[in-house]
Amino acid sequence: MQQESPSGSTLRQPCASATSAYELQEKDLGKLHRMAARGDLAWLRRWRWWLKRVGFDKQDKENRTPLHLACANGHADVVRFLVQENCQLNLVDNFGRSPLMKVSECQQEECAAILLEHGADPNLADADGNTALHLAVLAANAAVAVLLLEHHANADAQNQEGYTPLHLAVSKHREKVERLWLSQNKMQWGPPWFTPLWAYLPMGLLTSSAAPATHLSLAALEILVL
Repeated sequence: MQQESPSGSTLRQPCASATSAYELQEKDLGKLHRMAARGDLAWLRRWRWWLKRVGFDKQDKENRTPLHLACANGHADVVRFLVQENCQLNLVDNFGRSPLMKVSECQQEECAAILLEHGADPNLADADGNTALHLAVLAANAAVAVLLLEHHANADAQNQEGYTPLHLAVSKHREKVERLWLSQNKMQWGPPWFTPLWAYLPMGLLTSSAAPATHLSLAALEILVL
């Protein structure tokens, strides 16, 4: 499925559940990728000596690593095993998405925590310019969004359409915007006038009681996602 971005163009629909993380044809996967996707930690441990020779970062024809598949399907124990084997955390698939991006769109909080604790980059951008935080917001994935913010994800990063995670949060969670606006006492007022909230005023997404602000704290973004 696809959904519209605030500009009207289409964005890839984030994973609704772990089962839709990747559309996998097992016959197209090598043994290592197949076991990672299944979450078969016992097999991975048993064949560890061979996997160290083959390489834990082996990519399939879509450039997915075993870590991508384990992350997208929520196999935290396999993710932890692969990380402990010093696999690379920031390799990207054919869509330019890292394992951290996959857990962000597929709502795998435990896997996200493991990756971030071991130094995964939260600010890589995919082929559409979306970061892990963009994808977490699009998936309404509050828990992972908060984790990303705590690990210095850039809330001001713009995708190829010029939208920040906050723009997307405002668009998806417009009913919370005015409550948020009134609750944030540390907002600074004044130019420049084009801010995430101001941008949506002409589109009818905010009421006339809203006014432009130059800054929304990370707490504001968290409230929108929550």
